Amino acid sequence: MRPLVEYEGMNNSLFAASAVDLTIERIRALAARPDQVESLTLEYKSEYSSSLVTTIAAMANTYGGMILVGINDKDEPGTERVVGVDAQETIDQIVSGCSTILDPPWEPAFFNVPFDDGSGRSVVVIRVDANVAPRPLLVKLKAPIRLSGRNATADRARLLQLAREEPSAGVLPMGQNVMSPNLDRDVEGNPTADFILRTGINLPMGEAGAWRPLSERAVAALAQALNNSAFPGALQTLGHGAFSSATGFRQHGHNRSRTARLVYQAISRSPVPHPVEAVVTIGLPEIHGSSSTAATARVTIDVISRVRRYADSVENKVVDGKGFRYPVPNLLYLFEGMLKTAVDPKVVAEIARITDIDPALVAQPRELHLVADRQVKELLYSDVLQEIPGAGASAGGVFRANPALDLRVAAERQEQVDDWLRQLGLDAGLTGMEALVEEYRAKAALNV
Repeated sequence: MRPLVEYEGMNNSLFAASAVDLTIERIRALAARPDQVESLTLEYKSEYSSSLVTTIAAMANTYGGMILVGINDKDEPGTERVVGVDAQETIDQIVSGCSTILDPPWEPAFFNVPFDDGSGRSVVVIRVDANVAPRPLLVKLKAPIRLSGRNATADRARLLQLAREEPSAGVLPMGQNVMSPNLDRDVEGNPTADFILRTGINLPMGEAGAWRPLSERAVAALAQALNNSAFPGALQTLGHGAFSSATGFRQHGHNRSRTARLVYQAISRSPVPHPVEAVVTIGLPEIHGSSSTAATARVTIDVISRVRRYADSVENKVVDGKGFRYPVPNLLYLFEGMLKTAVDPKVVAEIARITDIDPALVAQPRELHLVADRQVKELLYSDVLQEIPGAGASAGGVFRANPALDLRVAAERQEQVDDWLRQLGLDAGLTGMEALVEEYRAKAALNV
């Protein structure tokens, strides 16, 4: 069983939890939270009814979601909220309803979560995955869609959009399809940085988030969450002593009513004033008179490093006379810091608040881009990395994440980072990266 420590404060999200982690304790904790009301992706039902099947269709036609059967939708004083149901009877009713009411017939995933008091009652967890549902799902020749805490009927434009989707096409490229970054260049066309790293996620938009401008308070809260995350420490390590102070994340550059740009800058008195920069950008979609519920927000996390240029500017020529090279453990720590920040509960909560969705819908990064100003093998330092003769060159790459890994769990996040470093080494035409990473992990374990 996975450790639950990493899930604390993650709004008790059950949508992504494995079956073994679906416990009545976690469900009771979710139901007890005053902020976990019915929403775009969450609904409570005390028992089965035909409206439950309509909600399944509505979630399938929108962003998916979760229905908990056996929980009263209102938490009233003096009444028990988690009441439970007969699991087998309820699941049979849901299956029958999905078969007779939905067009085409379709079943979501069901999980029976029994009480721990011997009563024989359970909460039935229904997970609606919009990426695998046949869309549109119709109820009485109409396509229900999900709004914040309620169901509605798709208008003509939304119905046509659903009907035109390719079979098995993803509703939302959650965490995928992050646009590759470009290195900034000077007036002569030369790169101004050693490399840029980018990861990011794509997000659905809640009903209010689709029309309202960004909240200054919410953007400031996100900046504070970023400053309190693992990100600044990782950036400091990447700097390798190139700076002693930094601005912290704050609004800088292109900020508009639907775009927030938060920038962290290292401070240096050298000709390279910012050896390390990080930019977190949230872009809400521009919607003009559209009633579509498929609007997508984007979050990108960029790290721009100029540490090699800083070292050259102060004549700090080290490592075999070829200039500064990045120690592999520094990159390892940077990768981990970026991923840990992207799944940090407080960061996730603020992103969810800005986009008006449940924190459970904030996807995990599934892609990392690297663009360098030279061959990657010329940027890395280690006395155990060896060039493979005739292997060619690489000035970057796209690193995919294993979708089976939960990046909120430290061990699985570490596994992903290690895989990315191995790919980085091989793509650069180097051997020895696997042994180097294993050695670092072993030393780190001894120091715990």
